Amino acid sequence: MYPPLPHSDHRVLEGQRRISREQRRTHGRRGYDEESAMFKSRIFQGDLSPVPIPGSLQQSSQQGQQSEQELATKMLQIQSKRFYLDVKQNRRGRFIKVAEIGADGRRSQIYLALSTASEFRDHLSTFSDFYASLGPPNPENVPDDGKLKSEMMVKDNRRYYLDLKENSRGRFLRVSQTITRGGPRTQIAIPAQGMIEFRDALTDLLEEFGTDDGGFKGDLPEGRYMRVDSKNFYFDIGQNNRGIYMRISEVKTNFRTAITVPEKSWARFRDIFADYCEKMKEGGGGVSSSGGGGGNVLSEGKGSVVAQVPSPSSNTQPNPNPNLDSPLIK
Repeated sequence: MYPPLPHSDHRVLEGQRRISREQRRTHGRRGYDEESAMFKSRIFQGDLSPVPIPGSLQQSSQQGQQSEQELATKMLQIQSKRFYLDVKQNRRGRFIKVAEIGADGRRSQIYLALSTASEFRDHLSTFSDFYASLGPPNPENVPDDGKLKSEMMVKDNRRYYLDLKENSRGRFLRVSQTITRGGPRTQIAIPAQGMIEFRDALTDLLEEFGTDDGGFKGDLPEGRYMRVDSKNFYFDIGQNNRGIYMRISEVKTNFRTAITVPEKSWARFRDIFADYCEKMKEGGGGVSSSGGGGGNVLSEGKGSVVAQVPSPSSNTQPNPNPNLDSPLIK
């Protein structure tokens, strides 16, 4: 048996263990940071060659690749900038991703639905004609904000601001994309001399893939309403830039709640409900097919919100259904 260590020696050993644990944590974190920083720097410098993806980013990257398909791509070199026009497709339809890579490797991008890309192409022609009529730059005639001509496009919850501007480096078309109800503002800048070349590349892609965004184009089913005991249930079908969805709202006198169900999961919801109904029947449960006041169709139709719906069991009117213009749950 060794003699017990003095109290001061215990402190030294405990301090060494603590330092060792801190070193291991610091080393592990430093390794992850260096790997992640290398990955990000390669991307922002415009290096599109394959790179090892950090483990924490690999899963989300694989999910994005599975849900998105690239159909075509074009690359433009305009002055010191490179522009990539990628036609992509996912379950919500087709769109074009426009990426700008500057001489310093900085990357910015915007997204255009095919119908919006068609509108943008037409604006490019208008801006090009206006630019040709300007003549040489005259610093004395430049507006304070540098804007020479502006237009705006709207698509669902996105707004696009087109501004032909002039500064000390020349004239350029700035295209800014914003998303309502929050979201980052992204923008690209196309040198004015390259607007025609950009328009022609966009035209080639639109001629090949058309201007139809895809997705559901028919009339949406009418909303429905049912009453069970003291509760009112509303079933409304809506559509936004994320696709078609069903809003199921439960409304009581002083209470209201709702869930949003994406269209792709309706069949699964139906199967789960049907399975529970069958199990309740097998167990002798009282599953009713009528369910109170079910099946009342809202007369306003097509995913609309009806402010007042008569109750089948009383003369009172339930509270209005929640608005359908809220974004689909992400």
